[in-house]
Amino acid sequence: MIRLASTAVMARRHEPADSLDFFPTPPWATRAFCEHVLPRVFPDPHLFHNPAWDPACGEGHMALALADYFAQVHASDIFPYGFGQVADFLHQDFRWKPAEWIITNPPFAIGRDFILKALQLAYRGVAMLVRTAFCEGQGRYDDLFSIYPPAMIAQYAERVPMHRARWVVNGKTATAYCWVVWLKEFGKPIVDDTRFVWIPPSRNTLTRPDDWLRFGGCMDIPDKHKARQLAAEGGVMRPAPTRQEIQAGFL
Repeated sequence: MIRLASTAVMARRHEPADSLDFFPTPPWATRAFCEHVLPRVFPDPHLFHNPAWDPACGEGHMALALADYFAQVHASDIFPYGFGQVADFLHQDFRWKPAEWIITNPPFAIGRDFILKALQLAYRGVAMLVRTAFCEGQGRYDDLFSIYPPAMIAQYAERVPMHRARWVVNGKTATAYCWVVWLKEFGKPIVDDTRFVWIPPSRNTLTRPDDWLRFGGCMDIPDKHKARQLAAEGGVMRPAPTRQEIQAGFL
């Protein structure tokens, strides 16, 4: 009984009231979404030619991974992490960027507000990476899911480790995550039955040896990790963008 109680506590990601809730998304988790979820929920061959927008970009872990699939990615965050535009997504005067898709890992406490705002702005669809527990609760059911049922809930078959303010390559977690996806047509969310699918194990297949060099905030690199060999050799599989290139390409 004690062990079960301890695990339940670990699964809850409590944050201070003034926290920015910055938990970088491992690059492989975003790639798994692009590889296994988007083609199933919206099988349009022109999908990735349309712009996407990450309005809670942090240091760019998700936005840079999305840029491997989308021709253009806008990125913004309320805090100046040094990546993308500094802007409050929920502010009524925010000048938003046109985007077919709004895709992000929103702050948990205001996830519902992020979703409702995104459903107003996105042309084609909204995809939110949330704790699986986000799908529970009468309040969110009454205010969100019963009014705008998602087109798909995609549950990771393996855990996606996220750590406060840092990306840990071989991190562990007791928290389960899923993607909740809405589709829009003629400017309005499509109301239909929700599909539930699983995202197959992807960490080993979609992690790239050069991720450590491309993405900031990485911690706890194992001594035998391929990234250390690449760094020692002074080479990368894909050049990391400069700060100037980031600012020019992700606004």
